[in-house]
Amino acid sequence: MGRKSLFKQTLETCVRLLITGSGYVTSITILLIILFLFRDSLGLFREPVVEEGYVLVVNENNPVRKLSPEQIMSVFNDRTVNWKQLGGPDLPIQVFRITDLTEDYTGTPLTATEITERVDRLISQTPGIIAFLPKKQQLPDDAFILRTGDISFTDFIAGKEWYPTTTPAPQFGLLPLLLGTLLVSIGAIVLALPFSLAVAIYMAELAHPKLRAVLKPVIELLAGIPSVVYGFFGLVVIVPLLQRIFRLPVGETALAGSIILAIMALPTIITVAEDALRNSPRSMKEASMALGATHWQTIYKVIIPYSKSGIASAIVLGIGRAIGETMAVLMVTGNAAVIPTTFLEPVRTIPATIAAELGESAAGSAHYEALFALGAVLFLITLGISVAVERISKMKY
Repeated sequence: MGRKSLFKQTLETCVRLLITGSGYVTSITILLIILFLFRDSLGLFREPVVEEGYVLVVNENNPVRKLSPEQIMSVFNDRTVNWKQLGGPDLPIQVFRITDLTEDYTGTPLTATEITERVDRLISQTPGIIAFLPKKQQLPDDAFILRTGDISFTDFIAGKEWYPTTTPAPQFGLLPLLLGTLLVSIGAIVLALPFSLAVAIYMAELAHPKLRAVLKPVIELLAGIPSVVYGFFGLVVIVPLLQRIFRLPVGETALAGSIILAIMALPTIITVAEDALRNSPRSMKEASMALGATHWQTIYKVIIPYSKSGIASAIVLGIGRAIGETMAVLMVTGNAAVIPTTFLEPVRTIPATIAAELGESAAGSAHYEALFALGAVLFLITLGISVAVERISKMKY
């Protein structure tokens, strides 16, 4: 008996140490992942607004000394054509890139000296010029390098455009991606909530036990279907249907993403809400029935109010499922990084952007760090949802 007791104690100690060690390793791993995510995210705000290794140059007689990333893009996209629009003189803007002088009129490549001479002449003789030049390019005395600074937190959070590969100033605006994510996710919850609660109430209180035994595993099976399968279903069925019904040029819209996400969120909300409804005390149901209440009155006046905490947790978990989804949304929303105004427009979400662009960005580049910043924003959103779940689950009604 002594040996068996000693062996049992040793085994229990080993199991306890294994569980404790696993917990520590998991916690440290999660902490390191978070630190790695935010470390690379913060690197974005040390990157220059203008592409690394280049500067923007104007004539020294031009009073404009600083341009924002949005203004730079507007100038180089020909949306702003006069310096007066930027607080300068009434002069037409002449955009110049160093690549415009790689060869002469006969097609012969220019030498470095010839390029320098022509750049000097252009800057000196063109008061309205704005030149995109390498930092190593020798400049004339009457040239002024615009102050652009580094990408700011405000540029990222409040930016309205996401063009991470444009030159000379990439645009890393979070706003269209954040609004697209919220629009698709809110639409999904609005669509999924009535159906999921109805099914949960039916399975918990109305369905025959044999029917419930069949429905529950089927609904749980839906949660295990790969998201790419939902994406294919959306492309083949939902997208063409929306295009015909609303007579749209394309059916890849925020509404298509909301519908697909609603279908994907149904199993989570149904399962959690149904468990919450079934866990309501039997004594409360019997007392309500004994006082003369009907079954339906007992459901919506006793069972549902008692289960509000669990139902709220199911809703928040459904929101988390919708916000974090990548592949299905990437396939059916059109991936247009613009600020949405209706559900019938293409949008792009944060997870879809990370999935689509991370493989194409150079490690350590501003684009790479901007994608990590998007991941940090998504982490903060999901963290907020987790905290909300914890608070809601502890609320008493």
